[in-house]
Amino acid sequence: MSLESLFQHIIFSEQRAEESRRLMREVRSEINRCREKIQTATEALNEERLQLDAKVQEFSEKSFILQLLKSHENALERQCSEITNQRNTLLQTFESRAKQVTEEEEKFIKEITDFNNEYEITKKRELLMKKNVKIEISDLENQANILKMEMKSMEHDNDQLNELQKQKSELMQELFTLQRKIKAFEDKKNEAICTTKYLEAEKIKINEKPQNDAECLR
Repeated sequence: MSLESLFQHIIFSEQRAEESRRLMREVRSEINRCREKIQTATEALNEERLQLDAKVQEFSEKSFILQLLKSHENALERQCSEITNQRNTLLQTFESRAKQVTEEEEKFIKEITDFNNEYEITKKRELLMKKNVKIEISDLENQANILKMEMKSMEHDNDQLNELQKQKSELMQELFTLQRKIKAFEDKKNEAICTTKYLEAEKIKINEKPQNDAECLR
């Protein structure tokens, strides 16, 4: 190989080496850009992952709260159903008792009326007794209507459990009051029955007296 050829070969080798170095720099630059892109993408991915984790946590909390609300709603529905059943039972008991009391009152009034007509007891006493009985009946009917209206009102407020419990307590209190009034009326009725029996006994004595009276026998 001649000196010129060697010189050209050296120049060509240096050019190739320079080209290789240039390509290497470009590759390194491209690698750095790719690394920066990867880092940026990784940071964005991590940020999105954090946001996703936060959303998952929020969803879990909301799901838990929803389950609690559903459980509470079911409990409220059960309590409302129990209160409604108790109310219906109380209403049926009260209506049955009120009907029985009304029938007994009507029967008692008829017996008193027949007895008064038979023995010609003063009309004033009869009217007074009927008036008192009617007042008691009117009070019972008014209180029954109040109870029915309150119970109907309770049906529209099932979502307010505390209000229902308060109204239930008031309902029970009013029912106890009615029971006491019914007991008092029954006591009055029993007293009147005793009076009636006493008058009947007096009637028997009066009817038997002419047979046993010496002056009547003469």
